[in-house]
Amino acid sequence: MPPLFAIPFPAIDPVAISISGVPIVKWYALAYIAGLVGGWFYARQLVASDSLWGVVKRPKLSDVDDLIVWVALGVVLGGRIGYVLFYNLPMYMDDPAEILAIRNGGMSFHGGFLGSIFALLLFAHRRGLNGYTMLDLASVVVPIGLFFGRIANFVNGELWGRAAPDFPYAIVFPTGGDVPRYPSQLFEATAEGLLLFIVMAISVRRFGFRKPGLLGGIFVLGYAITRTFCEFFREPDPQLGFLFGREVGALGGGITMGMLLCVPMAIVGIMYIVLAARGVTRPRHPEVEVQAEAGQI
Repeated sequence: MPPLFAIPFPAIDPVAISISGVPIVKWYALAYIAGLVGGWFYARQLVASDSLWGVVKRPKLSDVDDLIVWVALGVVLGGRIGYVLFYNLPMYMDDPAEILAIRNGGMSFHGGFLGSIFALLLFAHRRGLNGYTMLDLASVVVPIGLFFGRIANFVNGELWGRAAPDFPYAIVFPTGGDVPRYPSQLFEATAEGLLLFIVMAISVRRFGFRKPGLLGGIFVLGYAITRTFCEFFREPDPQLGFLFGREVGALGGGITMGMLLCVPMAIVGIMYIVLAARGVTRPRHPEVEVQAEAGQI
């Protein structure tokens, strides 16, 4: 019997569309689609806004249309490879065929993040665009995908939170035993998705894309902070547990892989904020980029 004051998990079918009982589309797949399409639409609006760009060369609308395919591949491949390397390498070493079994779950944000960066930089190089600028553009729209992705995690009843018997809104998840737990997926959707989206929207209106690397630095630092905060409510992956102790505390242990991977992100974010603020990342010959954008050279 679940505790008296725990909220039962809502009966939501992880399969959004099925035909004759055969699963066709899952909510998780729809979340990826919603994030990519929402990010694409928002990116087009940002590219079309003249006041945000100054002398920095911006991508064409057709570039944004093509970029979504590159980013999608980078996110999926990077997310899967990151999960294999960071979270469950021994299992996949024993059964390499499982690496391709994405239907069984297992995606890492940090891996998807690195995969998308590689795709963005490669795309920028091939189109003659500023790599920092493309990363800035992606940073503003990424929280949309994070929001929908965490909502999908909740619908699937996965990545649930730590035991929280005294939390008034704790939920008993189907795969989490009879223990009421934090709905950490909703915490992450709010912090990493909604809150970070607001921060990035304010930042892009305040700074625009005139200082390449600044918005990317703000996003990376912001994600590292919000993810680390949410990790205190999220149950660590069972195959890893807590990395440096069993107790939850700043010095007594309780460090998770998610927290550990956020440390270099925070350092890189701060570094690029400083470099962009000092003008180190600005184009050396902005007038050339302006002429190129106007088709004069």
